[in-house]
Amino acid sequence: MILMLAALDPLLDNVDGAVVLIVLLKVVVSFFVLLISVMAMVWFERKVVADMQNRIGPNLAGPFGILQTLADGIKLFFKEDLLPRNADPLAFRLAPYLSLIPAFTVFVVIPFGGDFSGDNTGVVNWFGRDTLAQVADPHVGVLFFLAMSSIAVYGVMLAGWSSGSKYPLLGSVRATAQMISYEAALGLSLLSVLLTSGSLSTNTIVDTQSGWNWNLWVTGIVPFVIFLIAATAELNRPPFDLVEAEQELVGGFHTEYSSLRFALFFLAEFMNTITMSAVIVTLFLGGPNGPMFGPDWVRMFLPTIWFLAKLLVLLFVFVWFRSTLPRLRYDQLMDLGWKLLIPLSLGWFILLAVTNVADGAGWNPVVAGVITLAILGVAGITLRTAMRTAAVRRAAGEVAH
Repeated sequence: MILMLAALDPLLDNVDGAVVLIVLLKVVVSFFVLLISVMAMVWFERKVVADMQNRIGPNLAGPFGILQTLADGIKLFFKEDLLPRNADPLAFRLAPYLSLIPAFTVFVVIPFGGDFSGDNTGVVNWFGRDTLAQVADPHVGVLFFLAMSSIAVYGVMLAGWSSGSKYPLLGSVRATAQMISYEAALGLSLLSVLLTSGSLSTNTIVDTQSGWNWNLWVTGIVPFVIFLIAATAELNRPPFDLVEAEQELVGGFHTEYSSLRFALFFLAEFMNTITMSAVIVTLFLGGPNGPMFGPDWVRMFLPTIWFLAKLLVLLFVFVWFRSTLPRLRYDQLMDLGWKLLIPLSLGWFILLAVTNVADGAGWNPVVAGVITLAILGVAGITLRTAMRTAAVRRAAGEVAH
């Protein structure tokens, strides 16, 4: 009964020793693939940014500089490990792991393969057992992702608070406010996907997108754009990297960290980028869905190839953001989250809900959508007017004083 509530994977219908070994193999392989992907991502980002800035980038350690990340990791491993005098020892040592572990655990619910074409549901046959090409597929996979992404902020918050220094503390306070602001927009944009797919299972969400029925255009593109912006802010990547703004906060929350603990934060940042890109591919871009052709041995690998191709495009977009967009001011960061993304994502969700209800009730969904859009437009104009009036009053009050 517990297994039925916990997972949809057919592998767990009859648990024995072989099933346990297959699950352990999935976990180990996923972990090592993710670690290798992080090394490749660091090299990829440095080379792409260097190319965009007319520089060479890493080119000495290994072919095309591919081993530069490994060299940097070895260097950090042998550096001196510091513990500030005023730091809280337990929280200071625990913080890097609270940032790293959620980055890996989110990846376990990502389907990275399997044939979803036709009546197929992504089931593959490994070692004579039917299973899914993902570590686990709980009924509440999307909620699991939201929970883990929320926990990740505790690592940043504890790192700044436990360092016993002002600059890391300011970085952790910024991280808390930023995560709260953009978690709301991210969750509201995610509701549009859940509305169209009707499930919290990541495997089912991918299955509903088979045949080019991607949520990217089914939900109207707007939730995808909001999710991408909110995810960038959640990852603390440019232009939302105020948590570690070196011009203002030295190194931000990890200023006092060195050696292996600093490497863990560095690892978590890039692992989170890969994991979040995989989540976006799963929710909006059809996951492993894509054209299926060729003999059986080709069709077996094609879904994973399509998944990796989409993942690479999104990773390039994140690197593109870093190399081209200037950092936002803190007031711009808050205004974008609270005054634009949250109202827009909520309004769009209401619009999709009304059109779906109208379609199911036999009404004209176009008319219902136009009426709802007009009401939301009036509400948006009213909200904008109220915000401008408040800003004018604040400015007048500052001048008076």
